[in-house]
Amino acid sequence: MGFTRKEEERALDVDERQVVSQTRHPAIQGLPDEALDKLVRRLRDMRDRAKSQANQQRREMRGKSDPKGAAPKRSDAGTRLKASVLSLSLKRLNAEIQRRASMSRNHSLAENARHALELKLRAKKNNIPFNTRHANQGMRDIPDKKVTSLVRPAERGRLKKAAAVFQARRDASE
Repeated sequence: MGFTRKEEERALDVDERQVVSQTRHPAIQGLPDEALDKLVRRLRDMRDRAKSQANQQRREMRGKSDPKGAAPKRSDAGTRLKASVLSLSLKRLNAEIQRRASMSRNHSLAENARHALELKLRAKKNNIPFNTRHANQGMRDIPDKKVTSLVRPAERGRLKKAAAVFQARRDASE
């Protein structure tokens, strides 16, 4: 949800307004990456502080904690609005960071493609075929060392079972 500038001015103090104004379109693109990281950290701290203040005020309103001032707070709307505005600014910063990362990925991908094309063209110029791997004499037949049995597996099983039965009868008669 967006907020009007009037609502933001009412919710934020001067220092916070300056930080939030750096997260808008023309200013955010002029910031270097290091300044962007510092701004993200600072904005996170501000947002977390506003959220914890809003939670404290909510607890005071419900009577769960002692009031910080002389009397318990009656409303936490202003602090909640401040936290929302700061969260929205942080969202804009994260989107800009994602946009920059995507651009750098695309840029490196294009650089790699240009380099591959350059290598391919250089190989064509030197008359090197595209795929230089070829078989020398072809595949050679290597015979198996294991001898193939000529007895069917079913016959082998039948004979094994018959020998087992014979041995059992012999052991039982002794």
